Amino acid sequence: MPEAVRVGVVGVGSLGRHHARIYAELEGAALTGVYDTDADRAAAVAAQHGTRAFESLEALAGAVDAASIVVPTDRHAGTAAALMERGVHLLVEKPIAATGAQAEAMVRAAEAKGLILQVGHVERFNPVMRFLEENLVAPRFIEAIRLAPYPPPRPSAAPRGTEVSVVLDLMIHDLDIILHLMRAPLRDLHAVGVPVLSPTEDIANVRLAFENGGVANVTASRISRERMRKIRVFQEDSYVSLDYMNQAGQLARKTGAGIETVPVPIEPGEPLAAELASFVQCVRRRDTPVVGGRHASAALRLAVDICRHIRECPS
Repeated sequence: MPEAVRVGVVGVGSLGRHHARIYAELEGAALTGVYDTDADRAAAVAAQHGTRAFESLEALAGAVDAASIVVPTDRHAGTAAALMERGVHLLVEKPIAATGAQAEAMVRAAEAKGLILQVGHVERFNPVMRFLEENLVAPRFIEAIRLAPYPPPRPSAAPRGTEVSVVLDLMIHDLDIILHLMRAPLRDLHAVGVPVLSPTEDIANVRLAFENGGVANVTASRISRERMRKIRVFQEDSYVSLDYMNQAGQLARKTGAGIETVPVPIEPGEPLAAELASFVQCVRRRDTPVVGGRHASAALRLAVDICRHIRECPS
C-alpha cells in the first residue's frame, strides 16, 4: 500500500460530502475522486476539494484503493459488489444492507477477496463510547433514545433514509451499541412502531431481554421537532447518562454518603473524522475494523427481526 491511500466517495449528498471533506484533509489519505448519479453535484463537491468527479462507478473503482459508499441503503449491495469485484476496500454507511442475505453476500465477498469491509456505525467513534467501554462491567439496564425531525424532500427521490424503516435508519445505531455492550445472546424482544409520513415505521419502541439478565429499552423517531441522541446505562452500583450529540454526561455512583454524581470527563471530537481515520489505518495496516461486516450484519439481523415483529405482532 502506498504511503497515502487513494480514496473515493460514492454518493456525495448530505452525508457523503462530509466524507469527501474529511478525506481531503486526512493525513494518510489522498482524495482521488468522487462519483454521484447527480453529475452536477459530483462536480461541485470535486471542485470544492480539488479532486475529480468520475463519470462512472467503474472509472472511480479503477483509480482508488478504498472508497466510502454513501448511497441509499437499497443500493448498498450492488454498489459494494461492483467495487469489491475491482479490489476496492470499503466503508459502507449504515445499515450495511437492506436485507440479511445482501449483508451476508457482502461479508463473504470481502472475506474471499481479502478486503476491508467497515460499516459506518459512527457512534462507536463518539468520544462518549470510550468512557462507556472503560467503565462498564456488567450493564443491567440500558435506555437509548434517538429523535430527529423528518428529513427534507428531495426533487428526484424519497426523503433521505425513508427508503427503510426508522429501525434501520436511526435505531440501528443503538442496536449495534447495545449488542456491543451486553455481549450476550438475545432471549426475547417486544416491539411496536407506526408509519406516519413514509411507507414504513417512522417511530418505534423496542424492549430487548438478554440471556445474561440484561434489558434494553430503545426508542427512535424521525418525526420529532427536536433532536436527541442519549443513552443511560445502569449497572450494580452506578449508572451513567450520556449525550452523544453534545458529547457530555454524568456518572452517578453509590457511596457511603449516598449517591454521588460527577460530570463524565470527555475529550470532544468529530466522530466521523475518527471513523474515517480508523478506516484508512485499517486499509494501510490490514487491521480489523472497529465495526466490521459481521458485527454490522448482527445489528441488521436484529433490526430486521424488530421490523418483522412490529408487522406480524401489532399491539
